[in-house]
Amino acid sequence: MYMDNLNIVGFKATIDSIDETLKQMNDIKNDGEIIQLLNADSIVSKNHIIHGVNQAFLAFSRDENLANDISVEIVLRCSAQRQISKAFNILGLKEGNVNLCAVFINCDYTEELSSLFSRDDEVFAADENRLKKGYGISEDELKTMSMENIIIDRITKLTVNY
Repeated sequence: MYMDNLNIVGFKATIDSIDETLKQMNDIKNDGEIIQLLNADSIVSKNHIIHGVNQAFLAFSRDENLANDISVEIVLRCSAQRQISKAFNILGLKEGNVNLCAVFINCDYTEELSSLFSRDDEVFAADENRLKKGYGISEDELKTMSMENIIIDRITKLTVNY
């Protein structure tokens, strides 16, 4: 398993069926390629995702992965969670009008997804109140570190606390 390249792109979308959307992603990609869709409302920055993806690949290379599937490991690491259900509560897809973060690994299907969703990197504008609630971040923590650094620190601690 390797990561040759990583591209992170924002979209606005209306999802009627999560299963159908996931099937569309599987139909687009080839073996060895990853398209991971995340809830962009729970992302503080692209650095947050880059760090989580790197930690997921490192976990697999060290046999410290929490999930059997790299896509699920990415969601776990990016959400700074050990439990899959909690991770998908934070970063999983929802039905309705949503802000999406598309993570392309070893591929770039921005054009293909642009025919399904509306391309919009404004979805990466972080809502600090939503992030504080979603990640359980206290005001005291924010006095000592930025929101981005808190989340990246929590992602890193998943490895340390393995």
